[in-house]
Amino acid sequence: MRKLRMGMIGGGIGSFIGDVHRKAATLDGMIELVCGAFSSTAEKSKASGKELLLPEDRCYGSFEEMILKEKELPENMRIDFVTIVTPNHMHFAPAKLALENGFHVVCDKPMTLTVDEARELEKLVKSTGLLFALTHNYPGSPMVKQAKAMVDNSELGPIRKVQVQYLQGWMATAVEDSGNKQASWRVDPSKSGVGGALGDIGTHAHNLVEYITGLQIKELAADLGRLGKGRVLDDDGNILLRLENGAKGTMSLSQIAVGEENNLSIRVYGEKGSLEWHQEKPNELTTRWLDRPKIIFTPNGNSLSPISLAASRIPAGHPEGYLEAFANVYKNFATHLNALMTKTEIETPDYPTVSDGVRGVQFIHAAVESDKHNAAWVGLD
Repeated sequence: MRKLRMGMIGGGIGSFIGDVHRKAATLDGMIELVCGAFSSTAEKSKASGKELLLPEDRCYGSFEEMILKEKELPENMRIDFVTIVTPNHMHFAPAKLALENGFHVVCDKPMTLTVDEARELEKLVKSTGLLFALTHNYPGSPMVKQAKAMVDNSELGPIRKVQVQYLQGWMATAVEDSGNKQASWRVDPSKSGVGGALGDIGTHAHNLVEYITGLQIKELAADLGRLGKGRVLDDDGNILLRLENGAKGTMSLSQIAVGEENNLSIRVYGEKGSLEWHQEKPNELTTRWLDRPKIIFTPNGNSLSPISLAASRIPAGHPEGYLEAFANVYKNFATHLNALMTKTEIETPDYPTVSDGVRGVQFIHAAVESDKHNAAWVGLD
């Protein structure tokens, strides 16, 4: 085994999410950044590569140049996979080109702007046999994995009800008009797609529900808000959910909830017990039962599942959070890729895949369609 060689598209110096990906990818010593096309302009891209101490000939002016030139390099030098950390509208083209040229892909969410694009990537992954990871980071939390294991083991009994919320307040004012680059592209349909908060944080809430419960959301009824002056994309909303087993659910999402920072939380109710997890307190999973006292689980603590223990790096009582959860997506992807390269058997990989990406794009479009028709029920398929 060796370190996997990563090429980055987007995420130049000053980018919040690019820096997160670089730290997360290298946290476990399994991956190294060897090249990149870090910006939409060649000058900025090469300047970012220089600041990251990369060789000048591996700092590319465009993602097309990077993918095609890396393909020409000897096998022992070229990248193993591409990671895409651009705004939403620049996910599909580089992902498609990378897959067509034999490179595995890690991509930020939402995967594409349209369902047709998402399905095209899914077909490419299937036909090429290449790996595709989507960076929904919250399922990387040890306590989310514990929640999933408890549901999978039927400890809660059949699932009856789910409540999930993702509340932020950073767009409560017109920050897009004050030079905030993170906000400016998120309110632009040509770059963000048909969903605003839906694509940015709603997809995380959707993915968390389906990951923990193992159940797909079959239908939804969405009432979306566009409360910021002049905004055409949603920045707030409430959504009713129907899961495939008949369970009911609610989702509340907002980026204009004054005072909220990153309030992602989920409650899952079964016939025998329930669980509750809050992203802002990621090291606690609270469970409640019909026939026993409340139990709070913590990372590396007692009575944890193997997948939860495998996601923890440090002794019990030491906090693990956002970056560690993010790193678990890369670690599990790297473990799968190493197994593929060495022809080693591996259990079902535990990271979001291209199929999760399709589900996320379907969720966005279904919610927008529902909202257009006065919160009518719309199927995700």
